Amino acid sequence: MQLTAIKPIWALPLAEVEAALQTTPQGLSSGEAQRRLERYGANRLPAQRHRPLLLRFSDQLVHFMALLLWVAGSLAFIAGVPQLGWAIWAVILINGVFSFWQEFKAERTLQALAEHLPQQVRVWRDGELKQLTADQLVCGDRLLLEEGDQIPADCRLMEAHQLYVDLSVLTGESLPVARSAAPLAAAAMASRDCSNLLLAGCSVAAGRGEALVYATATETDYGQVAHLSANTARTTSTLEVQIQHIVHTITLIALSTGALTFAISVLVERMAPLESLLYAVGIIVGFVPEGLLPQVTLTLALNTQRMARRQALVRRLSAVETLGSVSVICSDKTGTITQGRMAVEELWLPQVDPAQRQLLLLAASLCSNARLEHDTTSPEPWRASGDPTETALLVAAAEAGVIHGEQQRRFPRLQELPFDSHRRRMTVVIAHGQPIPGLPLTPNGQLAITKGAPLEVLALCEAWLTPTGPSPLNTEQRQRAIEANNSLAARGFRVIAVALRQGSETLQTLPADRLETGLTLVGLAALYDPPRREVGEAIRQCRQAGIKVTMVTGDYGLTAEAIAQQIGLLDPPAHQEPRSGADPVRVIEGSGLSQISDLQLRRLLKYRSRLVFARMAPEQKLRLVQAYRDLGEVVAVTGDGVNDAPALRAADVGVAMGRNGTDVAREAADIVLLDDNFATIVAAVGFGRGVVSNIRKFITYILVANLSEATPFLAMVVLRIPAALTVMQILAVDLGTDVLPALGLGAELPEPGLMHQPPRRRGAPLLDRSVMQRSYLFLGVMEAGLAMAAYLLVWHREGVGFRELQRLAPQLLHHTASAPVQALQLQASSVAFCTIVFCQVGVLLACRSEWRSGLGMLQVANPLLWLGLLSEGIVLAALLWIPPVARLFALVPSASQWFGVLWLAPLLILLADDLRKAISRKPVARALCRS
Repeated sequence: MQLTAIKPIWALPLAEVEAALQTTPQGLSSGEAQRRLERYGANRLPAQRHRPLLLRFSDQLVHFMALLLWVAGSLAFIAGVPQLGWAIWAVILINGVFSFWQEFKAERTLQALAEHLPQQVRVWRDGELKQLTADQLVCGDRLLLEEGDQIPADCRLMEAHQLYVDLSVLTGESLPVARSAAPLAAAAMASRDCSNLLLAGCSVAAGRGEALVYATATETDYGQVAHLSANTARTTSTLEVQIQHIVHTITLIALSTGALTFAISVLVERMAPLESLLYAVGIIVGFVPEGLLPQVTLTLALNTQRMARRQALVRRLSAVETLGSVSVICSDKTGTITQGRMAVEELWLPQVDPAQRQLLLLAASLCSNARLEHDTTSPEPWRASGDPTETALLVAAAEAGVIHGEQQRRFPRLQELPFDSHRRRMTVVIAHGQPIPGLPLTPNGQLAITKGAPLEVLALCEAWLTPTGPSPLNTEQRQRAIEANNSLAARGFRVIAVALRQGSETLQTLPADRLETGLTLVGLAALYDPPRREVGEAIRQCRQAGIKVTMVTGDYGLTAEAIAQQIGLLDPPAHQEPRSGADPVRVIEGSGLSQISDLQLRRLLKYRSRLVFARMAPEQKLRLVQAYRDLGEVVAVTGDGVNDAPALRAADVGVAMGRNGTDVAREAADIVLLDDNFATIVAAVGFGRGVVSNIRKFITYILVANLSEATPFLAMVVLRIPAALTVMQILAVDLGTDVLPALGLGAELPEPGLMHQPPRRRGAPLLDRSVMQRSYLFLGVMEAGLAMAAYLLVWHREGVGFRELQRLAPQLLHHTASAPVQALQLQASSVAFCTIVFCQVGVLLACRSEWRSGLGMLQVANPLLWLGLLSEGIVLAALLWIPPVARLFALVPSASQWFGVLWLAPLLILLADDLRKAISRKPVARALCRS
């Protein structure tokens, strides 16, 4: 929807803008807004266009592993076994359907989770400021926008206070641009060049303002170009690179082994080329892990849902894997480590006086953008909304009887210099139409009120206020105020200074550098934001997990140090004498950081694990993150403001606050904490480590089966005996009995011991030496040996020795053997197949942990894993006892006679793997004890 006038909207005076939009200075009524919403539709862009489903399905049929199977199927046709070729191609289709379905479900899951955090806007309705979702906006709505807000629609400014807007989403220009409410000349110009317009999709970089919506949804400038984002190519995640590496490695093994087998069988064994080709195809199919890709996708989707239930919303799937490698967490203090529930605990005044106490609270509440409502339905009489510090000051003033609902009309605001992270203060100019208790005022004059960080405000003060009026500040008095600030900060309080300046009617016209001079200090307000109870335990868990925790805050150094001691991040100092500042060995303030080089910073971070950074500017936080990354650390960064966005983007994992975070911070982050809790970050790291561990578990499970499936064909060539398996039986294992059990491994909960281990190195491969050795040289060799032993045992039981079996091999290969011999081969092959299935039960239970006993893990619940075991038995029964299926896979029901003996196979594998874990666990346990 868009409402315009004959003149362009940027050229109209505000009164004409309101008339054109048919609205009022108090905003729309709820009824009128609803009528416009029904007529013109919600303020949302059409759903982003995705790649068509058919093409996305076709992608699953042409990736590297699928191409390998297409080639293998073609070779089967060339070798004269069309049924095998069709079976292999059917595998590609089945695997493609499964992978596509899992990817589609994961995408839908993320879309559903994203609805937990709809964009919120503050809009005037029925003369009251209300919070609504952005899709409820209509033309004519009056918005309140502050630093960090995303602009939800195209708007014409009504008020602007030091307002700067980030237009980079539309222009690519990284520097914020100023905005003002004054009408412009009516000359034609692009809307993005109009200084009194705010455009949808952009964000408020600094300041605040109020604006009228004149275009929504597709009628906005952003809506006109939004389709471009659909054409942006998605970058390859770290996990995708790792999986590609695994596929390429296994493919190289499969092709090399298949080619070697083909060469030996033709050149050494003098087999026919087509027969040799058939067995080479069997080896290639045996080594290819057909179920790997869908299992990875499902594992990520399962853990994403688990993390959402723990209040961590994952915006990018790849971040789940990266979390498993996090070695440094750079965390905000307020609202993340602390509860974000500020309360005024103490007031400090130059001289104790009740009137000045009232004046301090009044001035602090007037220099505020928070809002206060009297709530008679709640146990708490006052309900405040806005910045936690400002709401605490407002509540304290209300409880003291200093302010009430008429305050804004009694002291109208004429100018505002908004708070920003560099100035560390906020100033407003008000008109005082009546006397203020405790302050002698010039009639019909103006009053500037400055509120902010004590040292910054105190540096601008020339006097302090006493009951008899302003008194010049000398060195001794200034030092007294500094010591009061330090004493309060050392107890963990956030300290706010309030100062005044009286002036004439021209005060509001002064620029910021002249307005904030010659101030008179009123006093200090000490606010306390208690640490969250669970943070201390989370810090301890991080230390056990080898994760460094660094507090990065804009607060005063002594305040940050006190809170860090309370949560166990820093140890209490050995001496308790009063100090003028934070311990520079453990607390680095922004001013000190700016004086050291990047090399010195890296050395500092490398050799000190417990640090607090205070008074940090946005660019310094970004520098800190980059320094950690230069050291090879994997960094997670928390943030909630627009000034945190650069660091969130630069981090390996950006974590934004869902409750109190700005739209810009959430958009820049990979993960959003719905509860703004540091402990949730630690839980998310545990899930990330669990994802990596689970992927390694089912890779091991799959590779063990692959080796045991390829071994019969290698044995056929090397030992010149019949193949113990058929290619169809290999496919029955990979896509029949093994699918759900492998998914059960992906659903394992993070093991307790995971958070006692050091983080994974950046770029450490999932398919490393330990996985290869366990899969191929230990479990794989055992399973392959048991399967081949079972195959030979069936022949031996019928009186056929090894030499006789070698003599029968050519007859079985060329289908010239007698019927009894062919029947015996079917039975032996069926027993070998069943042995692999039974062994995989033992491998599955052994793979539930890389270091804990498989037998001990039997009491740990995993419904999907037990369902997988049940499905394995059902599929095996169907393969053996449903005649058409049994004929297709060359299996016979008589193999079930061996089940009583075959139950020993999984037990043997479990016991052997438990013994290996017990031997290898001793040095690990000693290392953990030392740490």
